[in-house]
Amino acid sequence: MASIKQLLRDIEKAPAGPSVAAIFDFDGTVISGYSATVFLREQLRRGDLSARELIELVQAMTSFGLGSMGFSAMMTVTAQFLRGIDEASYIEFGETLYRDQIARRVYPESRALIDAHVARGHTVAIISSATPYQVQPAARDLGIDHVMCTGLEVAEGRFTGGVVRPTCFGQGKVDAAEQLAREQGADLDNSFFYSDSEDDILLLERVRYPRVLNPSNGLLGIARDRQWPTARFVSRGRPSLGQYLRSAAATVSLVPTFLASLPVYALTRSRRQSLNFSLSLFADTASALIGLDLNVKGQEHLWSQRPAVFIFNHQSKADVVIIASLLRRDMAGVGKKEIRDIPVIGKVLELGGVVMIDRANAGSAIEAMAPLVSALRGEGKSVALAPEGTRSVSPRLGAFKKGAFHLALQAGVPIVPIVIRNAGDVAPKGEFVFRPATVDVEVLPPIDTSQWQLATLNDHVREVRNLFLATLGQPVEKASTGKKPSPKVKATTKTRAKTKPKPKPKTITPAKARPAGKAKAARPKSRPRSATSNKTTTGTGADQA
Repeated sequence: MASIKQLLRDIEKAPAGPSVAAIFDFDGTVISGYSATVFLREQLRRGDLSARELIELVQAMTSFGLGSMGFSAMMTVTAQFLRGIDEASYIEFGETLYRDQIARRVYPESRALIDAHVARGHTVAIISSATPYQVQPAARDLGIDHVMCTGLEVAEGRFTGGVVRPTCFGQGKVDAAEQLAREQGADLDNSFFYSDSEDDILLLERVRYPRVLNPSNGLLGIARDRQWPTARFVSRGRPSLGQYLRSAAATVSLVPTFLASLPVYALTRSRRQSLNFSLSLFADTASALIGLDLNVKGQEHLWSQRPAVFIFNHQSKADVVIIASLLRRDMAGVGKKEIRDIPVIGKVLELGGVVMIDRANAGSAIEAMAPLVSALRGEGKSVALAPEGTRSVSPRLGAFKKGAFHLALQAGVPIVPIVIRNAGDVAPKGEFVFRPATVDVEVLPPIDTSQWQLATLNDHVREVRNLFLATLGQPVEKASTGKKPSPKVKATTKTRAKTKPKPKPKTITPAKARPAGKAKAARPKSRPRSATSNKTTTGTGADQA
């Protein structure tokens, strides 16, 4: 098996520029598992599928999996369940499912490969038999401009129940790649294609650099015979029992480390010393249980000016352990009020001096932070805050709230930015399990706030946020805009239903095929205003009409 480092080195060795295409399959390649199962599960949960519809869908998928029905024929069956449904509601449904469930399935390694290709100026695309409703949100998040999928027909804003022919499966994927190459000036004879499925063998054979990721058994054998570089990622997918146990232990380790500090308090009568001991012990204990290592640049800035308001970008619940590991002592904490309701842990945090704030009530939050001003001014303690206010679903930086900046201004202390690059590798938003990882952190120099004025605070917030954006390699906000940009990915994705027929109704894309038994597109609800999907299992034969 090839390592991610080897795959990244291969990208570095490839020529730079858009003449090199980097094409990615989606399900099983960019994300763990299949987005179709997420769509279908949500439809079942909502009661969007009748028993009859479910039976018809299962029959079509089974026939496809057994090879008695081609992909296009299966899509024709499943697309009928979308007839009459409002496309806009379906788009919104896909966006919601990506944010709440699919985003955390993105392999960090695949994200790293995509970023490496983007850095080389390659033409990066996703070519998938899944619907654009499954793929587009991920493409935007990943900064991929080109998406080519199987198209569904849309007329007057509603699905017609028809499928755009030819579908983006088998030879259809090769045709889509050829179209991409023509339009973008890329050369497939000098390009990459990443896939997990033997259904993609034709496109793997077409490019110069086939790359096999998380392969099915069938593709693994082919890749070995042809000596194609192969990698299997374990950073996502079903966790082991050991990972569950270690994650639970890391989560509750706050309690025993707090109890361990009580003898320090008994002997020194110093609450501050006992809390410092507890914080440092928690950081080391939780990091060891998780398997968390930090690669820190600018570590001297953690200590050069204290007290200070330390601000960090928030991707993961692992950020708590990361910040504790970095700052270690003399800290006053802030947490959302819901933490108070966590048995035992909530009480421990309150005893430790964590200020609980109501994020939904700005006035209440400002009042609650008054003790932090006293801690900064009178006690010489520092404060760590995440100005995004909540965890993001990806490394894309969110908009900043102004609480941390008001706090620094009132207390007259500097702001120290802590830029965390990849905490999501440890535990993305919505994931309970911590996974071992090395997280890159850059601590920027302290920012003097002594000359700041309340009237120009928005400008200072933008300037500091731009420091984060520049460090993360994301587009900065221009001063002339006067408003905070949403964390944009390079423009918007262009979706092509590969090889479109004559503009009939507007087409958008459907389901993805996989080696037998794998679901790739989700199936839709049969009534208007329901967001659904087209579920697909994959067969091995050629596309049959």
